[in-house]
Amino acid sequence: MRLFVSVDPDGLESEIEAVQELLSDAGGIRLTDPEQVHVTLKFLGETDPDRLSELREALAGAVEESGVEPFEVEFGGLGVFPHLDYISVVWLGAREGGDELTRLHEAIERQTVELGFEPEEHDFTPHATVARMDHAGGKELVQDVVTERDPDVGRMRVEQIRLTKSELTPDGPAYSTVERFPL
Repeated sequence: MRLFVSVDPDGLESEIEAVQELLSDAGGIRLTDPEQVHVTLKFLGETDPDRLSELREALAGAVEESGVEPFEVEFGGLGVFPHLDYISVVWLGAREGGDELTRLHEAIERQTVELGFEPEEHDFTPHATVARMDHAGGKELVQDVVTERDPDVGRMRVEQIRLTKSELTPDGPAYSTVERFPL
């Protein structure tokens, strides 16, 4: 099964959709379903179901190790990966709460790498992907929105992280929660 660890901006779907409207006329853009937008703390990839028990233990240990208690995240502002000249992902940033998300990521990274999962290749940037660029047809519009707009999306309280299963379907990925880990 294909797994990742996430924080989900529940309750902000309509605000996320409003931000996506700013990008909707860009050619080559594929908007993420607002119901499925999330902050990935760790992508685990294909994982043998027999490893779920040790993974649950590691994630519970990571939450404890991080020392992060329930906190607020304020989402707003836009960015891109890898850079404005070549855009593959458009994301929403964490204006507040990024330090806590980073601490959670670092603890999860340590625990899962100890289990043999691949270490991250890039520095962690707390973000939620709102769109992907399939081709550069609408790059200029996306560049303008990212550099000229600074949308506020809203705040949410983070009280848990989720181990999430991702199933790839013809209509895109379908996510389901395997387990929740309270902070």
